[in-house]
Amino acid sequence: MEISSSIHLAIQALRLSRVNNLIIIFLTQYFAAYFLMGQQAAFHSLIRDYQFLIMVTSTTIIAASGYFINDYYDIKIDLINKPSKVIVGKDFKRRPVMFAHAILNTIGILMGLYVSIWIGLINSFAVFLLWLYSNQLKRMPFIGNFIVAVLTAATLMTLSIYFRDKSLILTTYAVFAFGINLIREIIKDIEDVQGDASFGSKSLPIILGVRTTKQIVMVFTILFICSLVLFLIEIQNTLLTTYFIVLFIPFSHFTFLLAKADKKKDFTLLSKYCKWIILAGILSMVVFRI
Repeated sequence: MEISSSIHLAIQALRLSRVNNLIIIFLTQYFAAYFLMGQQAAFHSLIRDYQFLIMVTSTTIIAASGYFINDYYDIKIDLINKPSKVIVGKDFKRRPVMFAHAILNTIGILMGLYVSIWIGLINSFAVFLLWLYSNQLKRMPFIGNFIVAVLTAATLMTLSIYFRDKSLILTTYAVFAFGINLIREIIKDIEDVQGDASFGSKSLPIILGVRTTKQIVMVFTILFICSLVLFLIEIQNTLLTTYFIVLFIPFSHFTFLLAKADKKKDFTLLSKYCKWIILAGILSMVVFRI
């Protein structure tokens, strides 16, 4: 019984940390570095770069800590929005979760400082923003969505500091990450509108209504595509441009589904759709590395 209970708690701990998302974060930074390095170095040199591994691990640890604190503050809301997925308060008491959050943040910041003072400062700022987001910003209209999108893009822009390379291609991927995550975060607010409204949240769909929020997402989608096109024109990489043109097909389908969506399950599907588009963008880093 004790073994099965330990296995159950281990599985729940992985769920609490959103292990699938952590794997995506970890691989994104490695794939982006591989893409950025191009012909400058072989893949095995990146694998042997222990400082880069430390930096990527610190990012992943801080992200996990961010999920811990997010669930810590959202117990009551999650009992309405997704009762079957609630872990804090059921499998783990709140105090140990907060303690784990503090320990993980400390480790993440110290690992960043070991790599460089700048990475340490970025990690510290990310920790503060993730706490502020979970405690206050996510219940405010738009700003919480914006912060999450910025932090996602920052996981890529951090590579510019580490490699001392202000690559336009890396900036393009950061814009891609920012845009698609901003869209996904607003869709998640629409998906969770019932629980959020019950506890005083002021997300866009609560203030403006689902229909108006959908229109805003449409506008952001158009702006996102236009900005991505401008970057691709500037880069002038035929393979990469072709890949994103092909990616525009599922993105168009996503827009079509968004226009028709009116139920919680529709927005849940759209949120998952965004994840697949993100994964497709990550894959291109490996397929078309320079």
